[in-house]
Amino acid sequence: MHERSLPASPNWYCSRCSDVSSTGVLGVGAKNIIYLVEVCASSCRVSGELVGHKGLVSGFSFCQHAGQNHLCVSSSNDGNIRFWDSDSKTLIREHTAHQSPVSAVHWSPLDKNLVVSGDEKGIVVCHWYNTGDTSSFFPEPRTIFCLTCSPHTWSCVAVGYKDGMIVLIDVSKKGEVLHRLRGHDDEIHSLAWSPLANEVALFSRPEDSEATNGIATGEERGCYLASGSKDQTVRVWSTAKGKAVMTMKLPYLKKRGSAVDPGVKERLWLHVHWPKGRPTQLVSSCFSGELVLWDLTKTGKHRWSLFGSSSEGQNHNRIVFNMSSVQLQDGRELLISTSMDREVKCWDLSSLDCCWTLPTLGGFVYALTFSPVGAGCLALGVGDNMIRVWNTLTTQNQYDTRTFWQGIKSKVTALAWHPKREGSLAFGTDDGKVGIYEVFSNKPPQISSSYHRKTVYTLAWGPPVPPMSFGAAGGKSSHSLYSCAGEGVILQHDPSNLSGEASDIDTLIKDTNNIKHKLSPHTDLRWKPDGKVVAIGNEDGCIDVYEAPSLRLLCSIQQHHKIINTLRWHHDHSAASELHFLLASGSSNAIVYVHDLRSVIENPPESPAVLTEPYRRLCGHTNKITSMAWSPHHDARLVTVSYDGTAQVWDVLQEEAVSNYRGHVGYLLSVDWSPVDPDVIWTGGKDFTLQEWRVSKQEFTKPPKGKKTVDLLEKVKANPKLKRKNKKSSGAAGATPPPPEMNGESVRGGEKTGQEPSDEDEKDEVSSTNSSIPPSAALEPYRRPAAAVKSKDKADLLKRKKPRSMLPVSTSMDHRPKDELLQDCITLASVKHSEATPAGCVPGQGEHIHLGLFTDRQALHRMFEAEEESHVEAGHFETVVYLRLWSGDLEGALQLATEKGELNDHLISIAPMAGFEVWSRTVEAYVKQLCLQEQYLKASSHLLSINKLYEGVDLLRSHKLYREAIALVKARLPEDEPVLKELYTVWASALERDGHFSAAAKCYVAAGASFDAAKVIARKNDVPSLRTAAILARISGETALAQSLALRCAKDLAAAQDWVPAQEVLSSQDSLLVHRLHLCVAELLSAVLAPVVPQSCVSSHTWTRTMMMTSPPGERRVRLQDRVRGVWKQQFGVSQDSAGHHSVRALLQELKSAESPTPTASVPLRQVTSAFVPGNNT
Repeated sequence: MHERSLPASPNWYCSRCSDVSSTGVLGVGAKNIIYLVEVCASSCRVSGELVGHKGLVSGFSFCQHAGQNHLCVSSSNDGNIRFWDSDSKTLIREHTAHQSPVSAVHWSPLDKNLVVSGDEKGIVVCHWYNTGDTSSFFPEPRTIFCLTCSPHTWSCVAVGYKDGMIVLIDVSKKGEVLHRLRGHDDEIHSLAWSPLANEVALFSRPEDSEATNGIATGEERGCYLASGSKDQTVRVWSTAKGKAVMTMKLPYLKKRGSAVDPGVKERLWLHVHWPKGRPTQLVSSCFSGELVLWDLTKTGKHRWSLFGSSSEGQNHNRIVFNMSSVQLQDGRELLISTSMDREVKCWDLSSLDCCWTLPTLGGFVYALTFSPVGAGCLALGVGDNMIRVWNTLTTQNQYDTRTFWQGIKSKVTALAWHPKREGSLAFGTDDGKVGIYEVFSNKPPQISSSYHRKTVYTLAWGPPVPPMSFGAAGGKSSHSLYSCAGEGVILQHDPSNLSGEASDIDTLIKDTNNIKHKLSPHTDLRWKPDGKVVAIGNEDGCIDVYEAPSLRLLCSIQQHHKIINTLRWHHDHSAASELHFLLASGSSNAIVYVHDLRSVIENPPESPAVLTEPYRRLCGHTNKITSMAWSPHHDARLVTVSYDGTAQVWDVLQEEAVSNYRGHVGYLLSVDWSPVDPDVIWTGGKDFTLQEWRVSKQEFTKPPKGKKTVDLLEKVKANPKLKRKNKKSSGAAGATPPPPEMNGESVRGGEKTGQEPSDEDEKDEVSSTNSSIPPSAALEPYRRPAAAVKSKDKADLLKRKKPRSMLPVSTSMDHRPKDELLQDCITLASVKHSEATPAGCVPGQGEHIHLGLFTDRQALHRMFEAEEESHVEAGHFETVVYLRLWSGDLEGALQLATEKGELNDHLISIAPMAGFEVWSRTVEAYVKQLCLQEQYLKASSHLLSINKLYEGVDLLRSHKLYREAIALVKARLPEDEPVLKELYTVWASALERDGHFSAAAKCYVAAGASFDAAKVIARKNDVPSLRTAAILARISGETALAQSLALRCAKDLAAAQDWVPAQEVLSSQDSLLVHRLHLCVAELLSAVLAPVVPQSCVSSHTWTRTMMMTSPPGERRVRLQDRVRGVWKQQFGVSQDSAGHHSVRALLQELKSAESPTPTASVPLRQVTSAFVPGNNT
């Protein structure tokens, strides 16, 4: 279906995840897909995919037998083994004999029906393709890393383990162990059999040529086996002797005079490959991506040669995981290698030179764009933290790609070529970084000092606007770089001074248009090619068009009601000048709208116009629109990509679908039209691929009707709910878990083009494992009821339990033998009644610690010190605190409690006795302790006690306790306190993100932001919400917004033929009289057409029903035009004699000012009625 393609990167750390068939087809496992690549000495072509695995592909092998070389087998970490037909790209069969992740699989090169696989638990499974039978063996209780079938003895299989053991087993004897080859002391990464069936000719040593008695079998003769291990050695083993006959340590290939990084050694993957036609040569990988050819007949430094040594830049630059070889019909032998550097390379084994390189992609293709200056220069922004620039027009190397990674360190989510300067490429990342690369230089990128807080979604070059004034005359750039990110802010960067601070264009928009309310967060922007106007898409679905350079608002397009994902202006080199003003827009609903802004741009209105109807609507996609591009070769031809997994080409003027491309697996994120071939389009998506395809070769013209992607997402979302429901039914009544957080439409990450993926997508892109909730955490809510049942028993146990002694050391002295206790009495009497203390006796210390309780205070303090040491060693800090309190050391007690986190309400209550400073310091420490215990309300209350009200409010706000924070401020601070408005605004934003629009609106009203309150209510986009929003805006004095919302509500009601409330909504606005007349005509016209076109009418006015009554015989039936005049005069006071703003001429002029596009055959009734102009009939 596609022409050229960049596939997903091959999976890492797999012993055999790629293989080449005898016909020259390379199969590579990448994520859960196997990509098929046709290879030859000069080039390669991605020819298809094998799709079906649910887990990551862990192994792949072709059948190398004639007549079956189109068959292949793959394994995955979910335990499945699948058999495929690579010609038809279909699944033949699968088996699930493994219960653990499969780590290796191999199709026997000697027996065309035998497939052997091994898993992480050490189970080896043999599958017979002709019969479908399987048998399992457990030769060793170790983790299998690799295995390979002997090419000389069908039943012999070599298995490599994680701990360095290599075992040869006989599968014909139930997995009997033939040899255990010991020598490696770390993971066995790869095994390779010698292509020779004996051990005679390899080293030409006498002991190797000794014949066995009689005619020896292949097994008895033995053959060589090579192994590569993480211990940095390659060993060659004799299976006849059962020991290693050669050990080769990897050479240290120093680069730029530096030693091998220890981290590189730790990440080493040592793969070995024994080419079929080269029995004395062995190929292995090395530390940093080099490939080494070992000559087994030589020794010393002459033993090995390096691939790609004839010229710079041929080698991989990171470790190599897999190698496989194929011999072409012309006799040339090619070696294919895959690496961590995300490149697949083809080598000529004769010259050791690189024939070609196939770049692969390790992340979502977030952005792709062709350079407007360098023809055919395609830039890709990928989720593997790299930018790729592909010269798509080169004839020598069709995959001539350069990779840029310096200074990025994050997913590349946006790209934009400079419109005039060749090679200047701006990029944005998911961590908010904006930079500029000069792709034809070797310099690192320039990075803007102004970072966004969230993912950068859009970059655009455009003319500078205040406060930046560049001017070409001053030697500075005539273009600014604009970036739009997930927090809804658009920044203007000076490309000649990226270290300077970028400016937020919202400041200019508010100043120019005298806007006091908060602007809706921005989600996309696009400058018209001539630089005169800019279109900005917003989170609420509104598109604002501004005039440069002052950014005066020309019009507001209110057609979409979900977040705007993408905007595109028609190119300005079309012969039809009227097409230059077309703006296409895509949002999180499935319809693409095209707007004609010619009248607004050529004749700017005095006040901003509101456009509620599109010029063209393109219906067909079944999920959100993510990107689009106009054809530079055609007039009004557009391509769009969507979450439904397809790319759609449209004839915009005819509103017709032209071609639909379905070659991707998963949703699409980026698209661009070829600048040189009118039939070629490029697309990228979630499947880590970039694909080139021709419009004329596609089988389908429209997207699939079924909403497969939507249904799948709904099922995925439904499963956790189902699980929680089952748990809830089995648990106690009070153990209901909290509801899951949902992505509201206002959440940028959840809606904006999918460029900030959901949790599942993120895990798919970054890691191969899916984290799950620990069992203990999952069951925690259901353990509490059981604990509650036993709480009474526990209380009884606590009552019966003897309390801990305050003085355990001195108390223990009372449990000594009787003689010693009697001696204590004599010693105590001597101390009390003698002037001289007995020798060696210090009451309260050492052996006489217990006497401190019976002598003076100094002795008591010594006893306390000893007791404190004992409690500290036992971790009983609370007891130490109370001993210090008894001693009168209040400050010391508080200090110890603070250090050990043992503060409590009692200590806080007595802290003022130590002075104000000590008390204040102790309360602050207690607040920190309570925050660690997540007792935020109690913590904020204690801050009030030391007169730190604002700190208490900040504490509540920082932990999202907005309701409590507002209550505290209103109870303790004046009404005009600025922090109150700030709290309302922050709370409203949080509620809006969670989809609680009504609650958010109340917060906005309380904060004095009535405009924002009306906008957020209208986001629900149903009739009750629009009506409420219109009333709120009218009461608050936001007249323009109230009119816009009232019109939207009335049109929705009219579309449902609910005429009475539609008139009521407009009646509250005197300035909407012309639209009331418009609706009146639409209602009368619908009544006239009712007998011809039956429609369900929800409500209608009495004057409509009166008109439809049959006229008496002999009387002339009242014409529609006459009835319209009569109703206008009776109900609205409008006639030809009316003056002022009620005059027909004034009303007609007002209606014409709100231009509507020319209706087409596919336009719905709602737009037809809104486009009808009744003034022409009066």
